[in-house]
Amino acid sequence: MSLLTKSAFAAVALACLGANAQPVITDGVVTDPAGRTLYVFDKDEPNVSHCAGKCLDAWPAYVADAAAGAEVHSAATRLSSGNTKQWAWKGKPLYYFVGDAAPGQRAGDGSGGVWHIVQPPSSRLLPSVSNGYTY
Repeated sequence: MSLLTKSAFAAVALACLGANAQPVITDGVVTDPAGRTLYVFDKDEPNVSHCAGKCLDAWPAYVADAAAGAEVHSAATRLSSGNTKQWAWKGKPLYYFVGDAAPGQRAGDGSGGVWHIVQPPSSRLLPSVSNGYTY
């Protein structure tokens, strides 16, 4: 199977899993809406992916539909590379890991020392307010 065929197959498979929808936060990590873990690559630059060829075979890009995500999280953006759009988190392109067979798996975290799950800072609870005083 050629690289182009593999890439096309992977894109179709991921699209069926909702790959075009905006990233969300599930159990403290950034995922797709189906709960599949998303990763960032240390070798990428802000808003630029450096994962290509065999890298994309193991780490498929989390592609974005131009119309997806009307209410996008403030940290999520869509990067353009030719006709392809890829989701990014705070400017870091997002990827799946082919070793994660099911939602919630995080087998790619720390791979090669350059692949990491995205863990946004937890939202802080606001102090309780009563009678104008904070406690």
